[in-house]
Amino acid sequence: MAAVRFCTLDYFPENILIDILSYLNVRELVRSSRVCRRWKQLVKDQRLWRAVDLSTWKRVTSRVLWILLRQYLGHGLRRLCLRGLLLSARGGAFLTGSWLQALRSRCPRLHTLCLLHTDLRGLSSSRLLPPSLQELELHFCEVPAGFFTDDPSGCGIETLVLDNVPSFCDQHLRCLSVWRRLRRLELRDLIRVTVAGLKRCVPPGEQTLARLTHLELETGTRAQMVALGLGEGWPGLERLSLGGKEVSPGLLSLSRLPDLRSLRLRSCRLTQMMVLRSCRCLSQLRVLEFVEVEFVEDEVRADEADRPQASADDPAPSLRRALRSMLPACITSFTRCTTTINRD
Repeated sequence: MAAVRFCTLDYFPENILIDILSYLNVRELVRSSRVCRRWKQLVKDQRLWRAVDLSTWKRVTSRVLWILLRQYLGHGLRRLCLRGLLLSARGGAFLTGSWLQALRSRCPRLHTLCLLHTDLRGLSSSRLLPPSLQELELHFCEVPAGFFTDDPSGCGIETLVLDNVPSFCDQHLRCLSVWRRLRRLELRDLIRVTVAGLKRCVPPGEQTLARLTHLELETGTRAQMVALGLGEGWPGLERLSLGGKEVSPGLLSLSRLPDLRSLRLRSCRLTQMMVLRSCRCLSQLRVLEFVEVEFVEDEVRADEADRPQASADDPAPSLRRALRSMLPACITSFTRCTTTINRD
């Protein structure tokens, strides 16, 4: 009987093993490094550490961060996502100035940093962040009063996402005017940002966001009127995204945005008349997106029964037809939208 030949993972070339290891999360990668010496070297390959997501790892502490930084994170890191201890019973310091200094020296190509539930009040300024950063996302974080005051020549952040940051206020918003490369700003559920604060940032003038081309406003029940700040007009603003339970204040201000080319409406309730009245003055509009929008229509009368009916693929056929006639150069799309019949 011929001898049976066994093939183990040791026979696989390095590239294939790295492709297999790329399907593992961070904890599984660290455990795999203990298999043997060859696997330990493979796990340290920087192709496995380009995008690191630690947001699902519940026991990440400062000690764990130091171990990962010294043994695994390096020049290959492009995106890093961390979950802090803001809502944890353990508390304690999470991100320190010394760790951020080591991060900027060991990971010079890091361009995206995403922080969740992180207390940044122990950091004096955003100047401690790696200068290579192009995108910064803060979700449910706390920031100190002077965090966004920075040297204009040292901040390369182009995209800033602020999602449910309770301490973020009008003063923080004005400080962003020194960020010379900031092009995209997303403000979501910021209860301390007011209409007056947004108006002060409208160019031209001092301490304004004159270089901003993309603005996203998603308001909750306690900050519905912030979008009224757009009523002053915003020269140079090309892309606007509005979302939340009430977007009508922002829609009323669209006529003051002459350079607007892209409009995105998401997670809101709209009527056909509201959309048509808001978009009739946007002659430069080229892209109009509806995402998870609930369209409210009146009950169909007998003499209107022959009009096109809404479907999953086309939830608002009459609105699409009207927009096509009003804005022939604009591309309209509907994503996960629904239609509700008002029977009152």
